Amino acid sequence: MTAATLSAPPRPRALTGYKPFWAKRFGPAPFLPMSRAEMDALGWDSCDVIVVSGDAYVDHPSFGMAVIGRVLEAQGFRVGIIAQPEWQSAEPFKALGRPNLFFGVTAGNMDSMINRYTADRKIRSDDAYTPGGQGGRRPDRSALVYAQRCREAYAEVPIVIGGIEASLRRIAHYDYWQDKVRRSVLVDSKADLLLYGNAERAIVEIAHRLARKEPVRSITDVRGTAFVRRGDDPGAAGWFELDSSEVDRPGRIDAYINPYQTTDETCAKDDQSVRPGRVEGPRGASTGSARTDRPIQFVRNAAGRITMPPRERTVIRLPSYEQVRSDPVLYAHANRVLHLETNPGNARALVQRHGDDHAARDVWINPPPIPLSTAEMDHVFDLPYARSPHPRYADATGGHDGPTRIPAWEMIRFSVNIMRGCFGGCTFCSITEHEGRIIQSRSEDSVIREIEEIRDKVKGFTGVISDLGGPTANMYRLGCKSPEIEAACRKPSCVYPGICPNLDTDHGALIHMYRRARALRGVKKILIGSGLRYDLAVRSPEYVKELVTHHVGGYLKIAPEHTEDGPLSKMMKPGIGSYDRFEQLFEKFSAEAGKKQFLIPYFIAAHPGTSDADMMNLALWLKRNGFRADQVQTFYPSPMATATAMYHSGLNPLKGLSRDEARAPKVDIVRGEKRRRLHKAFLRYHDPANWPLLRDALKAMGRADLIGNGKQHLVPAFQPGGDAGYQSARRKNSTPSGSRTSPVTRGRVLTQHTGLPPRKTR
Repeated sequence: MTAATLSAPPRPRALTGYKPFWAKRFGPAPFLPMSRAEMDALGWDSCDVIVVSGDAYVDHPSFGMAVIGRVLEAQGFRVGIIAQPEWQSAEPFKALGRPNLFFGVTAGNMDSMINRYTADRKIRSDDAYTPGGQGGRRPDRSALVYAQRCREAYAEVPIVIGGIEASLRRIAHYDYWQDKVRRSVLVDSKADLLLYGNAERAIVEIAHRLARKEPVRSITDVRGTAFVRRGDDPGAAGWFELDSSEVDRPGRIDAYINPYQTTDETCAKDDQSVRPGRVEGPRGASTGSARTDRPIQFVRNAAGRITMPPRERTVIRLPSYEQVRSDPVLYAHANRVLHLETNPGNARALVQRHGDDHAARDVWINPPPIPLSTAEMDHVFDLPYARSPHPRYADATGGHDGPTRIPAWEMIRFSVNIMRGCFGGCTFCSITEHEGRIIQSRSEDSVIREIEEIRDKVKGFTGVISDLGGPTANMYRLGCKSPEIEAACRKPSCVYPGICPNLDTDHGALIHMYRRARALRGVKKILIGSGLRYDLAVRSPEYVKELVTHHVGGYLKIAPEHTEDGPLSKMMKPGIGSYDRFEQLFEKFSAEAGKKQFLIPYFIAAHPGTSDADMMNLALWLKRNGFRADQVQTFYPSPMATATAMYHSGLNPLKGLSRDEARAPKVDIVRGEKRRRLHKAFLRYHDPANWPLLRDALKAMGRADLIGNGKQHLVPAFQPGGDAGYQSARRKNSTPSGSRTSPVTRGRVLTQHTGLPPRKTR
């Protein structure tokens, strides 16, 4: 079908297009209440919605619970917050009484397992989203646990789960911490609905429909939601089911209904329709849940081509939970299909069976939500946030900078989020799976208003905005040149293997915003702390000059991730040549500005597709360029990421999948503590503690020529005695444990350069 004839998704109802709920008369609360006493002070007898979160409550647009709470409040609903409840019983979940409409459950801004465990599966001692950075204030798989406790507290109240943890676990997924495939979190939590992605549009519609007394089980048509239905559910009638529960075998028919269909294939075909009735695909695909042995029925159009089912009434059946649990090839296949059905313009619904026989249930996943318009983004970010942690967390002086400070809030306290989404498609990252590939940008006026509000209202502001960014610093207002092409596109990335010719890479709007922001009265400096997509930046030397001259605080972090083509191709990252071109511009404009500034490149160890030789070559590049990595990022298999599918299956879902190893070669997977330690050691080749391990590895690799005391060698032949080893600059600058100093100063300067809170020495 052609891009022009592909039917666009229906125009959604605007966030501001609903008649407010009757409780709008109460007006906005200074903070959403966390206790019955606060509800009484507001004149509330009950809450319409109660949000349960694994994070401390910070009323700021960077915290999901605050955004959802304020968006619902703007619709007239009374929203209460239960933050980081004790989960050993249901009593803490009764603190605000029974909600009139539903419980909204989220693990918080981070996946709870990533929050609680390191990439080596060791439990963390701290939590950036908890007062005082205290660890242990949330359970493993928080969304699941909280949902079960809510059900115990009030069995009849609908439960809606959402946030990053629910988004990435909406289908059967590989769980790194248990090293097995787990069921959809919707099945395990027994929630009524799951919302994935940024859920403002879905949560508003659901709240209004529940307020109209619609049964929650009848709400099955909201985009960006998932729900469970039984095989005999009459709601499945009228849907055309394409069976993709096996690895497809390309053929004459598969070419027309292949779920792997790419942009080029999509645009090469004419729009087609299907005769009403049951349609079966190459492996028994059918409408509804019951199977028949009816012959395949196709209709040919005037051109004689086989017709396709209407996308808006088509659902793709993924391999079942039982299949992907036991078959890594089918797991990789399901992951590939899921990632191809992420464009709101052409995505089809997905369904995955959990259980057998009479216990079988289908997890039904509706297409992704329609991205927010600029006006809707402004509405969300202009809501009356207090921009501060809840008063419950104040210290003895009434502030939030002492022992009860919340590190995550401290990091974003003076920063501004200007956009959402990312079209990079990096396989180790889940931003695209959660926020989507289409960039949603705020207006310049809205961003300027927020900077002025920080200047005028936020305590401790010194004139420095710590970041003006988002998931990526320089994707503001970038997108496809053609809405029709964007709606038809099936590519997982707009910038890999090269920048798409249909992508508008004009940085002019961002440059104008930077200039206007730094000209504001009372603003001394605007820093850019978000990661930079340097392959895009080099398309606009004017942007690089603006950035380097005015918005770098001495250091700029970028993430080439690796230098070798093997791992970079599995990451979907550009070659190191793009980094070299950006570095030349960076140094040129720094010199012109009379500034001595530095790039801080980030690299990943142990990523799928990385050989020991790749890591050795990366270490040689680091030494040749004078870099000594203080922080080492080890690949962390997060749920649903494409790289995680590689890690689990040993296959590359970016390529065609097959059970024939000659057609689908295995990916080199770095498993086991010893090999992961080796890859980290290559990144920290300068640390004497790693030299024995590196010497043994280099000898085994036949590269003993890199052992010696010359500049051309990677590690020396001698080992220093005693405990005097390498100590990173970051650790040297960290505050010693037990010292008495300002907690604000301790974290902010280091955060500005590294994006991480300071590490305590022990």
